Amino acid sequence: MKLTLAIAVLCLGLAACASTGRLSTAQKLDLYRAHAGPPQQDMPLYGSLSGWTALGDSALAVWTRPSEGYLLDLTGPCQGLDYASAIGLTSRIGRVSSRFDKVLVRDPTGGPVNLPCFISSIRKLDTKALRASEQELRQAQVQEREEGQQSPTR
Repeated sequence: MKLTLAIAVLCLGLAACASTGRLSTAQKLDLYRAHAGPPQQDMPLYGSLSGWTALGDSALAVWTRPSEGYLLDLTGPCQGLDYASAIGLTSRIGRVSSRFDKVLVRDPTGGPVNLPCFISSIRKLDTKALRASEQELRQAQVQEREEGQQSPTR
């Protein structure tokens, strides 16, 4: 019950702040953290990633399958993460472990260097709830724009 209330308050706050049509990086990170479970030791990696989303320079969401995602917090700022064209993850026997494995950021200038960033924590995302919250925020933004266009100007 408390978690549901906390998520509802977060969503309302984000909707109120989202008048620009886009969430800030901090707001997006807060949304992902609200839908992440407790820290866990490791996560599965089924070959390659299905996708990823940078959430600032010290966190990202990775999708191991279209309906399975994890929030990765990094030990510090990860150079180039917010504008990288590709990333990779180190792993051992199909598992990515916090404190041992790294996110490898492809050099955005096209060079061969992969910049390593250590993973401090791994948290599984409730992808259904996350997508529902994102949909609610989009609907709130559309409604706010429509109401803004309908109000008479004097």
